[in-house]
Amino acid sequence: MVISLQRDRYRVDLAGLQAACEANYARLMRLLPDMRHEPQARRIAMTQGDQMLGVLTLEVLQACPYTTTLQVRQEHSLPWLPVPQLEVQVYHDARMAEVISAEHSRRFRGIYPYPNAAMHQPDEKAQLNLFLGEWLSHCLACGHEYAAVR
Repeated sequence: MVISLQRDRYRVDLAGLQAACEANYARLMRLLPDMRHEPQARRIAMTQGDQMLGVLTLEVLQACPYTTTLQVRQEHSLPWLPVPQLEVQVYHDARMAEVISAEHSRRFRGIYPYPNAAMHQPDEKAQLNLFLGEWLSHCLACGHEYAAVR
């Protein structure tokens, strides 16, 4: 039996990435249907019983005829939980939405050599788009409109 010490090279699953981006577009259109015509923010509260877990904020940064740029971030999260913040480009003509920025990294490559200086995973772009999908799905399933108590 021969054991290879080299890992198989990562290959981009283009069909899977496109499916994730199409599903994210559908989720975002359910959460922020008027993003093209009435650019505004929406806040969705995530609770468990009486405990506030966080608030998902969807904010339109730029609205153009065929694209919209959103900032998706979590507010009021648990103190021990890192606060995610993503920038998402929505392509209305292609009906797709992809993560273009996370924290301080912008414009992700489809594949990264590993290891690399920024310590990106080989499939960083795919992982971020899947994370966005899980986050939006959870908000659609368990979230409710957030209204600040005055």
